[in-house]
Amino acid sequence: MKEKKIIYYEDELNDEFSEAVIIPRKIDENYKYKKSFMWNVISYIFQNVLSMPIKYCYAKFKLKIKFVGKEKFRKCKKTGFFLYGNHTQIFADTFIPSLADFPKRNFLIVNPENISMKGSGWVVELLGAVPVPGNIKATKNFMDRIEELQNKNCSITIYPEAHIWPYYTKIRPFKSVSFKYPVKMHKPVYCFVNTYQSYGKNNDKVKLVTYIDGPFYADKNLSPKEAQEQLRNKVYETMCKRSENSNIEVIKYIKRDSSVSL
Repeated sequence: MKEKKIIYYEDELNDEFSEAVIIPRKIDENYKYKKSFMWNVISYIFQNVLSMPIKYCYAKFKLKIKFVGKEKFRKCKKTGFFLYGNHTQIFADTFIPSLADFPKRNFLIVNPENISMKGSGWVVELLGAVPVPGNIKATKNFMDRIEELQNKNCSITIYPEAHIWPYYTKIRPFKSVSFKYPVKMHKPVYCFVNTYQSYGKNNDKVKLVTYIDGPFYADKNLSPKEAQEQLRNKVYETMCKRSENSNIEVIKYIKRDSSVSL
């Protein structure tokens, strides 16, 4: 391995380490969440046919990926569900979930920046990106789209940590707000954790091992807010436990002492 890179951070909830600088589109009531029949056909071909060999080759030869627990998806193959994961790959996080639960169509709830790249934003949308709304008027259209996808038995990926920390080996704390979707729509939840493990003659090479757990369900005896928190805690605890399987650091993250002025 090359000499280990070091990144200093201050805030686990808000620090962002993606190097991309993109001016986000405005996602308002004029954004068309509802797609045409032809768009959906082309999107399916992009998602589950044309892009699959590229996704598979990148994951296999670049990341040396191995999935553990894919068989758990069989319990929900005839229904839609939500999939939560740790956000540690700038490029591969867009398709790791779709490899894991193939042939089910997978969509991702993303920040507007992800579909705002000039010339290629539309491709990201075709591959399943659904941007979060920018105002209240757009929220209804967004929720209608999420419900539509769930009714079509698609899976929807959410990265609750929100910000990318490349090759980070722990789970950052995250809020329960993103768990309102499965609670509201009465859908099951899965989680996956990308871990980084050593291999090779000198154990100096890195492979990605992805663990899948679930399904988890909201407690119907709780209020919606309590059910969100219950689901969040179950997923968070499971992800933290799985992250302990990482045994090598590509990038070392060190928390900066906020009391020390630079």
